Amino acid sequence: MQQVNLTEDIYFLGFNDRRTHLFENIWPIPHGISYNSYLIVDEKIALVDTVERSFIDEYLDEIEEIIGDRAIDYLIINHMEPDHSGALKSIIQKYPDIKLVGNKKTFGFVESFYLTPKNVVEVYDDYKIDLGKHKLQFQMIPMVHWPETMVTYEETSKIVFSGDAFGSYGTLDGGIFDDEINLDFYEVEVMRYFTNIVGKYCPHTQRAIKKLAPLDIKMIAATHGPVWRSDLDWVLTRYNKWSSYDLDCGVVIVYGSMYGNTQRMAEVIARQLAVRGIKNIRVYDASKTHSSYIINDIFKYKGFIVGSPAYNNSLFPNVEILLSTIEHMAPKDHYLGVFGNYSWNGGGVKNLKLFAEKIKWEMVYDPIEEMGALKTDKKAELVKLANAMADKLLVEN
Repeated sequence: MQQVNLTEDIYFLGFNDRRTHLFENIWPIPHGISYNSYLIVDEKIALVDTVERSFIDEYLDEIEEIIGDRAIDYLIINHMEPDHSGALKSIIQKYPDIKLVGNKKTFGFVESFYLTPKNVVEVYDDYKIDLGKHKLQFQMIPMVHWPETMVTYEETSKIVFSGDAFGSYGTLDGGIFDDEINLDFYEVEVMRYFTNIVGKYCPHTQRAIKKLAPLDIKMIAATHGPVWRSDLDWVLTRYNKWSSYDLDCGVVIVYGSMYGNTQRMAEVIARQLAVRGIKNIRVYDASKTHSSYIINDIFKYKGFIVGSPAYNNSLFPNVEILLSTIEHMAPKDHYLGVFGNYSWNGGGVKNLKLFAEKIKWEMVYDPIEEMGALKTDKKAELVKLANAMADKLLVEN
């Protein structure tokens, strides 16, 4: 085992998952993901979160290699999601006198998923546990992104063990710390992790950022992705921007198309936006690109234009799935445009209007619907839609 230390007495215990295709069985992770746990060895020993269950045997071996026949005194449960609590039962079996540390909402999840907890320490804001040299302080950050979520602040080394907050998709390919890796790789993976997993709870994330601001933080140790020790602002400023809906000037255009007619409408809109000087334009075929990536750009750019053909008197299915995901994530403060196509009966644009009513974004132009192939009059309307979107965006920049 190659031991990785955050400080002399604090150890990184992380495992790379390069086999799983879908995180939470929803979100593509082509670059994999890491599961990170941390061990604090002092007069008393504390383990901060565990790992996904498929790594249990190796995980227990690595802990024993560090502490030998000593027992772990505390298991800190920052977050109960099974990718972080998967080894909980095994830890209790090996260290039966261990105390489970969580808040009043934690232990219901422990019982629901694993067992009835017996040896517990219930913590709350500013509660402290003394390990000897190291002092642990706890802060509750509910709904970032489960109701029991909290963070642990190690006062001596000034490390925040942040759970899922400030995490990332992507395995740790040798480099563990932010100064050991090329962060260009994580530019997309950190944001996609935020938008896919945490993005629904932006107001809660903002509250958490403000709550943690008074702490003197020298290192952020999340349960996925790199440990931040050199450039904390890299991740902190991004989380603040994304969670405050600080959107850039740009447009995401998404369409569904069976025979190319709706796609042609999307191309007209995209070209006119470029003519008007909009440089950030992302055009997606909903049948090809997973919603994980599209949602990511929706959290980046202010404009969203969506087109769907009629499909059995309704929306094109892959567009419908995307719109359902957007409604679930509920991003704020966008400009919206709608267009579509039909052959013998409507349904696409009609349901896009219903989406517009639910999402409550500002419509920049009346919905445009074509029958069959794109014709001159509707092409002119699509140009007007693009111009209306550009007018809204350019006046703000």
